[in-house]
Amino acid sequence: MNSEKVAVSDEDHVTVFRFDHHDDPSLGNVSPNLGTELNSAHLTPRRFTEEREREGFEGIVGSSPALMDVLDLVRTVAPTDSTVLIEGETGTGKELIAVAIHAHSKRRDRPFVKLNCAAIPSGLLESELFGHERGAFTGAVVRKIGRFEAADRGTLFLDEIGDIPLELQAKLLRVLQEGEFERLGSNQTQRVHVRVVAATNGDLLKLVSEKRFRIDLYYRLNVFPIPVPALRNRAEDIPLLVRHFVNKYAGRMQKHIDEIPMEAMNALSAHSWPGNIRELQNLIERSVILTHGKMLRPCLEGLKQVGESEVITLEDAERDHIRETLKKTHGIISGSNGAAARLGMKRSTLYFRMQRLGISPSNENRWSMVDRGSRQ
Repeated sequence: MNSEKVAVSDEDHVTVFRFDHHDDPSLGNVSPNLGTELNSAHLTPRRFTEEREREGFEGIVGSSPALMDVLDLVRTVAPTDSTVLIEGETGTGKELIAVAIHAHSKRRDRPFVKLNCAAIPSGLLESELFGHERGAFTGAVVRKIGRFEAADRGTLFLDEIGDIPLELQAKLLRVLQEGEFERLGSNQTQRVHVRVVAATNGDLLKLVSEKRFRIDLYYRLNVFPIPVPALRNRAEDIPLLVRHFVNKYAGRMQKHIDEIPMEAMNALSAHSWPGNIRELQNLIERSVILTHGKMLRPCLEGLKQVGESEVITLEDAERDHIRETLKKTHGIISGSNGAAARLGMKRSTLYFRMQRLGISPSNENRWSMVDRGSRQ
């Protein structure tokens, strides 16, 4: 593929720049020389070796089966003009998959125009999609073409498609089916031939059941769904992504980093990454900033996200519940108001579980574990 010929439209201004200058927010710069992998023989510390390009999918780093399945789907659908719906959590790189579809399609020499539907106020979204005439509304001092016109003969990427207002969905359905629409303030029908690639991080069928998304629009968009896996489901790609982002940010900051401690890589690989690739990218950028020398200084303290809870086992939950109940009964186990009665178990059973869980009178906040039942 000749990446020099692929056009990408800026989201704020409907202008076209080259694909090789595109900077994806999830996976970084799209570069023809970026596929890399770590040599597994170098364990302590892990030293970097050159990555290899992933079968022409510039910018997509990884070799996991889950990712390869996605690329197989991209390779299958790209040459067609079919509508594609990319599904996946925030930060998984859905935009980069959309770019790959365009780059491997017959439209690769035509514009790739993108629009984040969630980033545009609902009152302005119709104008962004379909354009407007001068005087169509207050502030419309000049004619403006919309994203559909800008993407004519090319590809339009509609991110967060589930955030399109219900009243606008009928007009979107019309242009998808008929290829025609009117600008705001105009009676003249415009015709376009646009391939639409949509993306969502939510459940469109749930929105349909809640009457917030048209069922006919859903089926029109869901011609060829591509589910993008979360980073936790392709953990074997994390070392490759770490290498990619280290190279990227070290180059920008004019640093030379070629090592990472094995324990750090293990910690990065074991993290669940609720923010997916975007979270990993931001952590590596912060780590490179703090690194002085050739060995990466990873910000492992940044792995615990705000609001992210620790995994609690059933045993931990049972221990905490018994302790909380004992606190409420001031350590009293037996009797009608004792911990055993509140927990719905026999006194002997509670004693057994306390022993198994390591709960004893000597270390539980100086409780007076009085068994009043034994005094009666």
